Amino acid sequence: MADEDNSKKLWGGRFSADLSAEALDFTQSIPADSPMVAEDIWGSQAHAIMLAKTQIISEEDLREILYWLEHARSEYEAGRLQLQSELEDVHMNVEVLVRQGAGPEIGGRLHTARSRNDQVVTDARLHLRGRLLDIQELLAALQEVLLERAEQHTETVMPGYTHTQHAQPISAGFWLTGYASMLQRDQQRVAAAYHRTNQCPLGAAALAGTSFPIDRNLTAQLLGFDGVIEHALDAVGSRDFVAEALSALAILATNLSRLAEELVLFSTYEYGMIEIPDAYASGSSIMPQKKNPCIAELTRARTGAVIGRLMQILTMLKGLPSGYNRDLQEDKPPLWEALDTVEGILHVFIPMMQQLTLNTERMAQLAAANFAAATELANFLVRERGLPFRTCHEIVGGLVAKLISEGKTLDDYQRVAQLLAEQGQQLSSEEVAEIVNPSACLHRHVSQGSTNPEQVAAIIDTLKAAVVDTKRQLTAARSQIKQARHHTDDIIQHILAGNPLSECDV
Repeated sequence: MADEDNSKKLWGGRFSADLSAEALDFTQSIPADSPMVAEDIWGSQAHAIMLAKTQIISEEDLREILYWLEHARSEYEAGRLQLQSELEDVHMNVEVLVRQGAGPEIGGRLHTARSRNDQVVTDARLHLRGRLLDIQELLAALQEVLLERAEQHTETVMPGYTHTQHAQPISAGFWLTGYASMLQRDQQRVAAAYHRTNQCPLGAAALAGTSFPIDRNLTAQLLGFDGVIEHALDAVGSRDFVAEALSALAILATNLSRLAEELVLFSTYEYGMIEIPDAYASGSSIMPQKKNPCIAELTRARTGAVIGRLMQILTMLKGLPSGYNRDLQEDKPPLWEALDTVEGILHVFIPMMQQLTLNTERMAQLAAANFAAATELANFLVRERGLPFRTCHEIVGGLVAKLISEGKTLDDYQRVAQLLAEQGQQLSSEEVAEIVNPSACLHRHVSQGSTNPEQVAAIIDTLKAAVVDTKRQLTAARSQIKQARHHTDDIIQHILAGNPLSECDV
């Protein structure tokens, strides 16, 4: 029986010869398929149950097929199932195992009313949806760390930057919540990708559906999908769900790379505002004093690979005609690679950000050192003296230029008062000191979403609520998948015990 199954491909009826060794090696997809073994077995179990429920195969055949699919599952879970490259893909490996156990007549009925075209995209969707939930859980954990750290630093002043130049004083909590806010949109993008991924293509067959009276809603239910992709041609030939997932991953990686860039900059001697934990840095083989932020640097580099995987998929898809094309076999390697990369970054960022040291004295020193409060001085003149903002901008701009030429800063309160008096604006040095004090600047901001400590606290509360909601949705999604798996298992055990399918809740 093994010789019959392996000497000729299961698709080889019209062929006079098998693939050459070179062609087989070129076309087999075992490395890309290996993450989907469990999903392929589950999909086959659901398909077989549906075939029996619709009386396309007998319950006796169902029982035999399920027995050998359960055997394949046990072998896989025990680490004993070795995928054979000569069988090309995971689907053929599983089917051959069933045919070898149940015999070609009974085992051969498993593939009734389905094609590898709808089978492979079902497996990919089943596997991807779980990975997307993993990403969301890690994202939520990173958000929680950022928000916890932010709560401790709503009053910790630091310089804010535009164009990599000192802009206005902000709080360290405001800086941290900026990334937590950014990551919330990443949560939304990954959730949207999950929603469109969790739709069932099984039953679309090769491209046109099937002449058998199948029940596609039943297989979707047994596999825990939210619904069915109704259009058969679209179901097998489209991979925009892969592109969407990769797009969400690429944007997420880009946002993490931006944080990584600031970790690199802010940990330099020149900035000195943060210190990377020793456990997440490395040294130099020649310079004993070095402490290099290698985790952050590698994050920047690997983000390029994630973006590249998105470009790879889009380039592959852009010229394909409708229906399944073998090009689509190449959708999984870049997808798995991007998922692994982003998941790896999140795994290491969570503890690194948790243990990150904020050098608050250095932050305060820098916030006061380089005219960061100049905008607030201009705003004061607008509010208190009734001058047009452009006039105040010109007054303060000239004042800053004069101070720079004299080697002074806004900390020279007496000189600032003198220069303002020359412009007809009388202020005492004490008033100047209060206006340009970076900490006071934080509190004077009153607009929604500003760096004011009360506003930052409100942002933290909003983002915390969003994280709680995300975790609730993740629990519901996990529960739906788990219940579907249990439901399928209950039916399998019921059938294997010799009971009729009609007594099952199917």
